[in-house]
Amino acid sequence: MRKAILCLLLCSLQALSVTAGQISGNITVNGSKRQYIGYLPNNMGNYRPLLISCHGMNQDAAYQKNMLSIESVADTAKFLTIFPEGIDKSWDISGDRDIKFVLAIIDEMEKKYKIDRNFVYLSGFSMGGMFTYHAMNKIADKIAAFAPISGYPMWGTTADAKVRPIPIIHTHGTSDDVVGFSGVQGALNVWIRHNGCPTTAKVEKRYRNAAHITRHTWGPGKNGVEVVLMEMADKGHWISNDNGVKTGDEIWRFCKRYCLVDKNPKVNFTSPQSNLTFVTFGGTSDAASVTLDVEATDPDGQVVSVAYYDGSTLLAEFDKAPYTYQLTGLKKGTHKISAVVTDDEGRTGSNEISIKLLEPTSSSYYPMAQDFKTVENGVPDGWSTYDGQEKRTGVATGFSSGSRVFHFTNSRRAFEWGLYTRNVTGTPKAGYARFGDEGCTSTLTFYPGRYQLAYKVCNWNQPNFSPVTIAVETIDGQEVCSEVFTPEVNVGNAADKAFATIYNQYFVFDIQEKGRYVITFYTADAPWADLVIGQSNLYYKGANTGITEVQAADEDAPCYNLSGMPVAEPKAGIYIKGGKKVIFK
Repeated sequence: MRKAILCLLLCSLQALSVTAGQISGNITVNGSKRQYIGYLPNNMGNYRPLLISCHGMNQDAAYQKNMLSIESVADTAKFLTIFPEGIDKSWDISGDRDIKFVLAIIDEMEKKYKIDRNFVYLSGFSMGGMFTYHAMNKIADKIAAFAPISGYPMWGTTADAKVRPIPIIHTHGTSDDVVGFSGVQGALNVWIRHNGCPTTAKVEKRYRNAAHITRHTWGPGKNGVEVVLMEMADKGHWISNDNGVKTGDEIWRFCKRYCLVDKNPKVNFTSPQSNLTFVTFGGTSDAASVTLDVEATDPDGQVVSVAYYDGSTLLAEFDKAPYTYQLTGLKKGTHKISAVVTDDEGRTGSNEISIKLLEPTSSSYYPMAQDFKTVENGVPDGWSTYDGQEKRTGVATGFSSGSRVFHFTNSRRAFEWGLYTRNVTGTPKAGYARFGDEGCTSTLTFYPGRYQLAYKVCNWNQPNFSPVTIAVETIDGQEVCSEVFTPEVNVGNAADKAFATIYNQYFVFDIQEKGRYVITFYTADAPWADLVIGQSNLYYKGANTGITEVQAADEDAPCYNLSGMPVAEPKAGIYIKGGKKVIFK
């Protein structure tokens, strides 16, 4: 009898231990006993979500649980939270050791608490955030959404082409001195592109009335997923829980929208595949018509209609495929073009692209380098590069070598971001960085007139300096004019080296015929010649001067370009020779 009472008491205590509050346990994975702790809400019920949250390096599960402080929202929303213990207080961020641990946790939680495997989410702080990015390529079929905090792969981010589009919310402080905020955008860009999200974010400042938070949202992309950055101004390397906004609450608010089994209809642009920018100098934009087309699907029914909108204005609606529409007559400005799909159950899905028509005047300019800071370790929007072996067209990200944008971190620097390219083979014109190239999402249209390019260029690893040719060319590759500039600064083959006093150079040129043009920066025609572009601003200076012939001038007189720099072998363009303006054709 006493044994029966004792057995009943023990069973009751075990029941209480899984009813509410902190839980703990261990799982044997590949012969190693692994530990975890967690929080189980009161009366959670069956088939509820699971959030797995990984600690930082040299921290532990208890510390992560205390910092995330998610109990109150878990009690309300009824989801289970598990905090795993890393081996030696760290995580395997390149192999499968801890990937298998996470999968074992999911199996264990389904067995013990009957969680719903379609609603499993993974988060982590610092090194745990790096592990979260690692898991994106490994187990995206097991995790419905990912939520890294203050961590990303500092050696470069990649997205496996076989991985499904995945929702991501990344939280990071701008004053983080351990895992720098400057690298967040480059990591996210890889997944923004992979997910088919718009490359321009929706920005919400003072998010939820918190002055220090700016929320950036890219999406929806394929399958309706979004990528979100929670930018925490002046916050360091910690989990932010102040001003009425808690990181754990925001992670849950985002993740709860996603499930591995999604019944909402999906729509994705197949034309154009990304945002477009048409830049027209000296006249009115007359962009060619843009073909709109999408793929629309419904996982559990039928697509009833697809509608296109310019802002809130309905452009066209289709009740069957193909959903092709020719968009014409766009005026100057930014147009948000959205596609909305509706299924036979009344559910909707949407996607959006941006089309910009810009008309810089003589009182303004177009900053061709403005997107450098958004694509660290990548090629920015509007640019293409070639090094004699590989051509890269922006936006392209995730590179650890070759032509790409560097973030220069030393305090003594002439610019912060630079686009690097090289000539691997030494073949003539085999190394370049070009703006407005065929296949790029940005185009340059010039009306007849005078133009000025202001640029800052240096060498990357050329101690004796290597000349750079700046050329204006037609879209089919015909050179209009060019000039050669030899840098006087060499970065030193390392992004953390100091380099200063790089002055603006000015290339003035005339355009005689309206057309589409490109601006190209060529390396020297020598093996491993290189260049780094730190600034490139294009100005429209007004109508042509009317000079059409070379004026009489002393043939032996020195020749200068219009910024006063000596020119040994002038090409087509206007120069100063013998104190007179002359034109070489």
